[in-house]
Formats: sequence, C-alpha cells, structure tokens
Amino acid sequence: MDRKDFIKKGLLGTGMFVTGSVMGHVAAAGDDELEALQPSPLPGILGFNHLPYKTSNIMANTILHTANTRGHANHGWLDSHHTFSFANYYNPDRMHFGVIRVLNDDRVEAGMGFGTHPHDNMEIISIPLEGDLEHQDSMGNVAVIKKGDIQVLSAGTGITHSEYNKNRDSQVKFLQIWLFPNKKDVKPRYDQMSMKLADRHNKLQQVLSPNADDDGVWIHQDAWFNMGTFDKGVSAEYKLHKKENGVYAFVLRGDVTIGGQTLHTRDGFGIWDTDAITINADTDAEFLLMEVPMTM
Repeated sequence: MDRKDFIKKGLLGTGMFVTGSVMGHVAAAGDDELEALQPSPLPGILGFNHLPYKTSNIMANTILHTANTRGHANHGWLDSHHTFSFANYYNPDRMHFGVIRVLNDDRVEAGMGFGTHPHDNMEIISIPLEGDLEHQDSMGNVAVIKKGDIQVLSAGTGITHSEYNKNRDSQVKFLQIWLFPNKKDVKPRYDQMSMKLADRHNKLQQVLSPNADDDGVWIHQDAWFNMGTFDKGVSAEYKLHKKENGVYAFVLRGDVTIGGQTLHTRDGFGIWDTDAITINADTDAEFLLMEVPMTM
C-alpha cells in the first residue's frame, strides 16, 4: 500500500491505522463496547474536516466545538469527554482537526485505570491536569506523571501499555491526544518531561515540537504544542511555524478570546489559513494551543 492509500484508509476509518488503535484502547474499559466501534463509511475527506457539528459555529477558516457538544461516556470508574469521534461516540463531522485524531478529557477514579492494550502508528500525548497517572509499557517503562509533566508515546510498529490512577483517595484528570504521524512503522519510543509551571504564567510555554533539541518532548509530526496560564487582561500573539498548519485551542479553565471568538472552559476552537493568532484572557485562564498540519 502506498502512502496516499495508507493515509486515506486511516482517515476513513476502514483500516487498522485508526480502528485497531481505537478498539485496543477501549477494550480495557469493556469488551461489550467493541461491537459499537465497527467503522461506518465516511466521505472521502483528506486533511481537515470542513463540515461543522450541527451546533458549532463555522466561518471561512475557523470551527468552534463548545464543551457541551462533545461526546460523553461515564463508565463509573472513567468519566470521559470526546472532542472527536471515539469509541461509542461517532459523529462523521467530528472525526479530526488536521492530524489531531483524538482529544479526550478523562477523569479516572481512585485506584482505577486502563488495562494493558495495544496501539500502533499513532503519536499519543498525555497531559496530566490533576493527580498522578501511572504508566507501564511493553518497552519496560514504568513512570508516574503529574500536572506540569507531558508524556509522549510513539506507537510506531506497535506497543502495549497500561495507565492507572496511582492514588487510592483521589481522581486523576488528564488529556489524551492522538496525532497521525508523518512516518509509518517507526521504532516505538517513550518520553516524558517535567515543565516548570512558572514558565507558562502570562506567557506561552512550548511543551512539544518535532525537534528533539527544542523545549518539551518531540514527536514524529510537524506539530507544536504550547500551554499558557494567563491572568485576566493578559494577551499574547502566537505565530505559526508553517503556513500550511492550523491551530486548535482547548480551554482548560476560564474565558479567552481568539480571533474574535469568545471561548469558555473546555471549549475547542480551530483556526487555519492564518500566520498568527492573538489570545486574550477575559478572566484568569489556562489553555492549550496545538499547531498541526491541516493535510497529510
């Protein structure tokens, strides 16, 4: 299979590039969910999805995903909100933004977690927001990550891993983000880094890039992630690294305005065909900016 066909199969949800990884992940939560994961046919869309969710606002180069339009699954031990289609939440208009395939906002109860499950050919980023998340994988890595840390798993030719709430008396909250890689079948790798929270106060802190020598972790994709914790009234400009990229902003708390669009806690906002964006904090706020390619 050539690269074009491989990418198309992944985006259309008909090959193991997407469905194998998704099904492996959810199997840990309950095998009875697997039947609901059988892929449905999608239109032949490559790159970003031009079609908005019914209650989203869309303009020439932006799309809004408000917090209350996300998919939601509560398994008791796991309470998860899905910005893009995942597991039992399937919406053909919410498959991905550029190479961002998954943006899950997870809460895991004390002592609970995802059992060992497989992934392949996906860049998987975990960002803890509260509590302690324990990770183990088939490469022999055992680690705990907490707020201020960022973790990356380049699944490549295939890995298995598990994720658990290390604490017995409190929840763990984290974002898990999947990006399509720009290289197929790479050697699997694991990395994590602790970032200084003070370095994102009223400024943008880079936490991920394609370059091993840059700040933060690196992945197999031309993507840059930045985080900010802004006081009310603070603003900053973000300049894109590549003209063919877009930015997806996800608000962790508070209210911000980007490109004239006001965003609230857990809203997502994508913008493309621009060289730069300005972020204004309308209240004390915390947010994540993800610059990613809009086409493969």
